[in-house]
Amino acid sequence: AGTERARASAQTLLHVPYGNGDGEKLDIYFPTDPSETFPVLVYIHGGYWQCLSKDDSGFAALPLVSQGVAVVAVGYDIAPKGHMDAMVLQVRRSLIFLVEQYPRIRGIYLCGHSAGAHLAAMVLSTDWTEFQVVPDIKGTVLVSGVYDLEPILHTYVNDVLNMSREVAQRNSPMRHVTPAVPAACEVLVAVAQHDSPEFRRQSQEYSQALRAAGWSVSLLDLAGVDHFDVIEKLSEDSYVLTRVGRRAVPRR
Repeated sequence: AGTERARASAQTLLHVPYGNGDGEKLDIYFPTDPSETFPVLVYIHGGYWQCLSKDDSGFAALPLVSQGVAVVAVGYDIAPKGHMDAMVLQVRRSLIFLVEQYPRIRGIYLCGHSAGAHLAAMVLSTDWTEFQVVPDIKGTVLVSGVYDLEPILHTYVNDVLNMSREVAQRNSPMRHVTPAVPAACEVLVAVAQHDSPEFRRQSQEYSQALRAAGWSVSLLDLAGVDHFDVIEKLSEDSYVLTRVGRRAVPRR
């Protein structure tokens, strides 16, 4: 419902291809009153890498476009069609596309939920030299994410993903924390009070690993929410994470 309201109210470009794959499309929600340049929040959906889509992911747009911030919902090829290496690469390539196609963008802010937080965290470990473009990532909000994939290898989640141990290790942000450089973005790791103990453990340990590597990290424990409404409530102006996001993504 939040995405439908955003599509009805905001200026949008839907299903913008950033590559040739079926899932390689973006939904872009433009600011209501854009300045000459504007920041963009890039939202990466969850769904255990095998369900949901960008078509469900515009619910956070309205509180931000009204403040002069563009919102981009990223699509990627979920399993079983997509595999983990490809999904990580697709999200990285979506940022390259935005930088190259929209020169008015001033600063990228990433937000991912659950599997989307995993993909956003993998962006932080990217060696951009192989892409010959470096996105200006100013901040990252990781909500109830998965940062170590090995524990899910022998669960039902991997029945569709079909990851080997090598693939899981290669794509675990916890194993690829890079030393912070002077231009490193600020990172907010958020976790729900009623998330499972494993989600809470991984959020705490990943934030500690980033901090040990010199990153500027905050850990936000959100009371009274679970794994799902922790992100769905971003459609509400008064929600604490919405307010934090507006402060973290300055219009000017």
